[in-house]
Amino acid sequence: MMERISSWRMKFFLWVGLPVIAVMGLAFAAPDVGPAWRAKSGAGTPGTFTAVNEECSRRSCTWHGDFVPADGGAVRKNVILYDDPAGLTTGGSAAAHDTGAGKGVFSTTGGSTWLLVTGFTVGGALAAVGWVVVIVRTIMGRRRADEEEAVIDRLARTPVQS
Repeated sequence: MMERISSWRMKFFLWVGLPVIAVMGLAFAAPDVGPAWRAKSGAGTPGTFTAVNEECSRRSCTWHGDFVPADGGAVRKNVILYDDPAGLTTGGSAAAHDTGAGKGVFSTTGGSTWLLVTGFTVGGALAAVGWVVVIVRTIMGRRRADEEEAVIDRLARTPVQS
């Protein structure tokens, strides 16, 4: 009984879980790896983030607001502030860098967003590679079984010589 349960769970993970992890990691996190690492190194367009509203879930809160570049470039409205500093309140401002992340800007105080985004991307890439390996092994296993069956059929038709 336990073999059957673990077998179907493993098959479900290999055929459904790995592709889902791969797509999530590569589609959602990978585009922000570069911007997160640029922010970690202090690169990007400096400016000021002004907090407009805070959106909270069970485990964390995220500030949304407007980013005004110091050089007078285009204002980005309704962006997220990654690695927000403690004590930020509605209407408050924080120094930030725009490094090209799709949904937000990064606080100059630093944080661990770069590590989180990198981890999700690596996990997605590993899941994609694992899924490809599962597919290739399955195809190769089926071919091997077909070849073995053909050899057995051929041997079964060969007359025995005395």
